[in-house]
Amino acid sequence: MKRLLNLIFCSLLLLPALRAQEEAKFRIVPCGRVLIDGALYASPQKYLFKDGLAIPEARVGAKMWYGKWSSWIDVGFAYGKIGLRNMWIQYDFNSSNSLRVGNFLQPFGLQSPVTANNKPTFEQPLASALFTPGLQLGVMYTFQNPSIYSATSFHTESSALTNVMNYPLFNQQGYTLLTRFAWRHKNNGNPGSLILQGGISLGFSSPDRNLVDNEDIHDGFTNSANFPTKVTTLTAVSAVVSNARNRFKLSPELLLAYRRLALESQYFFQSISRKSGFHNYGAQGAYVTLRGMILGGDYSYDKGIAVLANPKKNALELVADYNYAKLSDSKAGIFGGRANSCSLTLNYYFNPYVTARLNYSYTHVWDREGYAPESMNAFQLRLMVIF
Repeated sequence: MKRLLNLIFCSLLLLPALRAQEEAKFRIVPCGRVLIDGALYASPQKYLFKDGLAIPEARVGAKMWYGKWSSWIDVGFAYGKIGLRNMWIQYDFNSSNSLRVGNFLQPFGLQSPVTANNKPTFEQPLASALFTPGLQLGVMYTFQNPSIYSATSFHTESSALTNVMNYPLFNQQGYTLLTRFAWRHKNNGNPGSLILQGGISLGFSSPDRNLVDNEDIHDGFTNSANFPTKVTTLTAVSAVVSNARNRFKLSPELLLAYRRLALESQYFFQSISRKSGFHNYGAQGAYVTLRGMILGGDYSYDKGIAVLANPKKNALELVADYNYAKLSDSKAGIFGGRANSCSLTLNYYFNPYVTARLNYSYTHVWDREGYAPESMNAFQLRLMVIF
């Protein structure tokens, strides 16, 4: 009996320590970002592009970790509007398998898993902005090992966050099934080694709400992208496809890096099947990005999301990018426009939290119904604080 009492007493003494150990597993940190941009424009349509300064985005939120669970929620302020951005919960079964539910970046190619702070170009390539879904409400399963990365997601249309409780739209929301598969060299990430990755992304979607005619009819798709600048927001190319049955898209990707040089490339193809005798619609685009480290170490690899990692403190990087997009299809009678764009960006990484970007970009759009050809030369500067 005495031994039992001693055991109980010792157990009671250990409870605070055990509780402290349990609580130590829980971790929460604040997060946020502020982007401050300045731009000067030269264009034949100068009246469309106004020089100036802007804060295109500010976010504040928190990240949480507890054992195998993690979560992220943040609220963003952009152009006078406040809205939820990341809002997800994730469970890691082990180091290779995870499941995520909520509002998050959907998997579709090299640009898809990273936010603005990790994209090497000043703005996301126009072709990628057209065909990559960005933040959407859904669920995603991820599997990875040293040689393979794969992610499969199911998400609803963009209006789900605002109309999810409005009957009958709850049962009529469009959906998208996406998958990204990448093979990578098992030595990716080893200092000084060749980084090699090839992959393909596939997507299938049912139509979204037809915002032009009737919000209760789901028979349309919209592709749209702005000129690659945020001081002035102006649509570059845009196509609305009605009488749609479904959409299929694919995108092969390539990542190649060795020491201080890197190449990233992606091609996009999209086909929309249509009903009522309307001709099917096709669109495509591609970009090529060349990266070089002027100051700093070699490029490294982020195996968790299968992309190049952000350069280290005091790194200076030069990035050249070219991309092309075609939203006009004469057989379908839809002329959403064509775009050529090239840019040169100098990135300086003061530390993991502060980055400065200096950019020149040229964009030319044409073949858009109801619009004359337009061109933009932009000289831009961005200071980005991310924590």
